Amino acid sequence: MLTILFDGIAYGMLLFILSVGLAVTMGLMNFINLAHGAFAMVGGYITVLLMQKMGVPFLLCLPLAFIGSALLGGVLERTLYRPLYHKPHLDQVLFSIGLTFMAVACADYFIGSSQQIVQLPEWLKGRTEIGEGALMLGMGHYRVFIIVVCAALTVGLQYVLTKTRFGSQLRASVDDQRVAAGMGINVNMIFLGTFAVGSGLAGLGGALGAEVLGLEPTFALKYMTYFLIVVAVGGTSSITGPLLAALLLGIADVAGKYYIPKLGGFIVYSLMILILIWRPQGLFVRKGGK
Repeated sequence: MLTILFDGIAYGMLLFILSVGLAVTMGLMNFINLAHGAFAMVGGYITVLLMQKMGVPFLLCLPLAFIGSALLGGVLERTLYRPLYHKPHLDQVLFSIGLTFMAVACADYFIGSSQQIVQLPEWLKGRTEIGEGALMLGMGHYRVFIIVVCAALTVGLQYVLTKTRFGSQLRASVDDQRVAAGMGINVNMIFLGTFAVGSGLAGLGGALGAEVLGLEPTFALKYMTYFLIVVAVGGTSSITGPLLAALLLGIADVAGKYYIPKLGGFIVYSLMILILIWRPQGLFVRKGGK
């Protein structure tokens, strides 16, 4: 039981890092970016290719995956996404889902359709067991690493959004772009930086999740539903809601597949429906603003 809980928490933390960029773009920037999973896939492939082709150490690949995905996100924000900020949401959905299919096709053509394997360092392999019987806790070393990294990123992201000048400028830009621009805030640069960081976090999540979730060209489509569930259940006005939603989703998914494997994702979707009936706007909603 404790092992399932631990694995669920690790899975949930990974889903949060993968989804938090989508929560930011949907909640703070009011843009529906269904291509978010493509940035995660890019980060995963950057890690795999650097390790396999160039022998780059795994730990060094993680920041490189973040930087590569962030740079790609920044370029696409300036060239493709920005003209769509004031378009109807249907246009945004059609554009981003089309971009996702293009990313899937490119990955399949240039890299191949087979699932990629990540060779972890020896110190991240294996597991440590504590206790006995039903109360035994089996902690996989890599899952401990995922929890530590994701927890540190969560604390840092929460600090940036709530305690820094950049976070204040971002919230002001979201609440009223005209007033924010009139006060001297460069709204375009704020949105560019936010979109790039969100894409980078997705890429980092893809790099961390390549060994746990598997990496193949359909990754962006395969986990799109999970990203949307995290954002819908948690709400888009803060990162606290998506964090809690990701943990609930991770624990429910791992426990459901262990205890009732034949039902598959039924447990997850049932939990989502119940929460949305109770809280249609998500678990956390920021008061004020537009």
